[in-house]
Amino acid sequence: MPRAYHVMVKPRGAICNLECAYCYFLTKEQLYPNSRFRMSDATLESFTRQYIESQPAAPEVTFAWQGGEPTLMGLDFFRRAVELQQKYRRPGLRISNAIQTNATTLDPDWCRFFRRHDFLLGISLDGPRDVHDFYRRDKGGRPTFDRVMAGLRLAQEHGVEFNILCTVHAANAPHPVEVYRFFRDEVAAQSRGGAPFFIQFIPIVERDNETGYSPAAGLAYESAQVTERSVQAAQYGEFLIGVFDEWVRRDVGRIYVQIFDTALAAWLGERPGLCVYEETCGAALVMEHNGDLFACDHFVEPRCLLGNISDTALSDLVASPQQHAFGMAKWETLPACCRRCEVRFVCNGECPKNRIRTTPDGEPGLNYLCEGLKLFFTHIDAPMRFMANELRNRRPPANIMAFLAEQEQKLEAKFACAGRNEPCPCGSGKKFKLCHGRRTISNT
Repeated sequence: MPRAYHVMVKPRGAICNLECAYCYFLTKEQLYPNSRFRMSDATLESFTRQYIESQPAAPEVTFAWQGGEPTLMGLDFFRRAVELQQKYRRPGLRISNAIQTNATTLDPDWCRFFRRHDFLLGISLDGPRDVHDFYRRDKGGRPTFDRVMAGLRLAQEHGVEFNILCTVHAANAPHPVEVYRFFRDEVAAQSRGGAPFFIQFIPIVERDNETGYSPAAGLAYESAQVTERSVQAAQYGEFLIGVFDEWVRRDVGRIYVQIFDTALAAWLGERPGLCVYEETCGAALVMEHNGDLFACDHFVEPRCLLGNISDTALSDLVASPQQHAFGMAKWETLPACCRRCEVRFVCNGECPKNRIRTTPDGEPGLNYLCEGLKLFFTHIDAPMRFMANELRNRRPPANIMAFLAEQEQKLEAKFACAGRNEPCPCGSGKKFKLCHGRRTISNT
């Protein structure tokens, strides 16, 4: 049997009702010319049976649905999916479902179904109207914010559990606090019962190919340059810092940001729990509408096709030498400077899809986001150490908020009492009058 693994299922392939400018998956239609892009009942049943049977020791199996836009399969498909899950569920096994959606297709019937069967929704939303609509438009070029929010509000009204997936790109990266506060104050605040609220921030690193792929290269990414839509490396780090500094002072224990949780696990000496920050990968696969299994969602390319579950058992494909080599390559191709890096324990070179730069000494494989990730992980070191220590001593990490408030009050008092010719309390080594003494205490 293979090690613990996860499969993201794309029952409609790349088909979507939107045409977001940065979407890397829309061009995957080229892989299946003349296809209807609809998963058959036979493929659905075969996958359901094999997915459950190949994980006999797992206490829970999660079915993850994505696209494209998976709700375009229609509600009857998902009714059938739940029916088959119950058919093959062994006694004591918990089954859960998660679906990533743009929320524009949601109606009361969908929401009642999701609530009845405890589906977790991931809703794609890039922040307030202006930054969301900058790249997330429909096939007619029309903005989508109002439709997304209407679907989101329906989910809230029906008590459907959801989290937010926000991509970070050139339009919203300059506004970290505005984006975060929108999610906290306009979205999370409207959710039922003050339940914990989860946000994922996903960086857009889009290679600058005319179509995104080169047929001559086997439909594989080829360019080392990125588009103007992509977030800049340092800008991504600054975005995360802006969000973190707001979160760590106000929202620890109430709002959960995936990369902060991942970082805290690393500071505790535990595995990150997110493939992009693991030493090796290969445990998060993707299955297309026809049963083709690929190594990773970001490598749905002919060279990373493992096979089809109708020809080869799912468990054999997951445990294949090809997939093992794919996963090990994440560590084996990590540049020497990354192996020596002080934040390697939390970063591990991030996702291989973003390793498109060369190191200062010319070694290939440096992550495009390196500068920003190092900036961010260095910035959060002290508060992460504090929260990790609280957890080790069975105290809530939310204690960081009171600690920081106390420290900042002390620092403000030092600034208020500093003489013009005394050393600046900020630690710069300059006289106060030549440093922060130039500004008011409120600005400081």
